[in-house]
Amino acid sequence: MRALDGWHIVNLAINLPGPWAAARLQQLGARVTKVEPPDGDPLARICPPWYAHLSAEQRVLRLDLKAPPERERLAALLDEADLLLTAMRPRALARLGLDWAGLQRRYPRLCQVAIVGAAGAQAERPGHDLTYQAQAGLLTPPALPRALLADLAGAERAVSAALALLLVRARGGPAGYAEVALADTARELAAPWRYGLTQPDGPLGGGWPGYGLYPARVGWVALAALEPRFWQRLTALLGLSAPTHADLARIFATRDAAAWARERDLPLVAVEEGTRPAGEGAAS
Repeated sequence: MRALDGWHIVNLAINLPGPWAAARLQQLGARVTKVEPPDGDPLARICPPWYAHLSAEQRVLRLDLKAPPERERLAALLDEADLLLTAMRPRALARLGLDWAGLQRRYPRLCQVAIVGAAGAQAERPGHDLTYQAQAGLLTPPALPRALLADLAGAERAVSAALALLLVRARGGPAGYAEVALADTARELAAPWRYGLTQPDGPLGGGWPGYGLYPARVGWVALAALEPRFWQRLTALLGLSAPTHADLARIFATRDAAAWARERDLPLVAVEEGTRPAGEGAAS
C-alpha cells in the first residue's frame, strides 16, 4: 500500500525514533530526504546495519544548519516538502527558525511532527529510551531492556500523527503540528502493569497457569492459552482437567521446546534467544 505516493517528507531526526518513523512513511510511498549534521547520524557508528536499513533509498544530506548558506539549502527543501519530522529540543529548533510559529510563517503548507522526550515544560530535559522506560516502571534492574520500547512505540505514534496531519491538509484543512512525547508513550506502555494485568499475581504476570514461560527438556516454551477453547485443547492433550503451574512445568520438561512447538492449533511456541538478522555483522 503506497498511500503517500507523491508526498515529500524531510527528516531532521537522528538516532532512532525519527529515522524509524521516516522509514515507515517511506514504506507507505513517501519520498524521504534525511538531513544529518556534518558528523552524521550516531546510529551509523553504533549500529551500521540498522542505519543502512532505515535510510535505504532515501536521499541523505549532511548540512551544518548553524551556517546560513546551509540553512538556505534546507529552506529550499522545505519550500516543496509536505511534512517536517524533527527530534530536537524546542530551544534548538527555535534557534534554527524551525519552531512551529517560524515554520508557519515561512512554509504555510508544511506540516510538522516534533518528537520530544517529554511534553510541555519538560521538553527541554535530556533523555533517551532507557530513562523513559525507567521512569515508567518498565525496567527490572540490573537487566537492560531488550527492546527500545519508548523509541519504537513513539516512532509509530509519530507515523500516526503524520498521517492525520496530511489527511487533514488533503481534505482542504490547514497544515498542522503534532508533538509526540516519548516519556508519555513509555507511561502508556506500562499501563498493563499499573492496572495489575502483568503484576506477578495478575493473569498475564504469572497468576494464570495457561499464560507463562516453562522450561522444557531443552530450551523454554511460551504458552498463551488464554481463550477457553485453547485451554481445553491443551488440557485434553495433556490428559489433565485443571493443571497447575507445577503440573505444566513437570510435563513440559519431558520434551524439547522445539517438539512442543510442533503441536498445532495451540498458542505454544519455543522461546527464541534472540539473534542478529541473517547476514548482519556486529555493531561497531
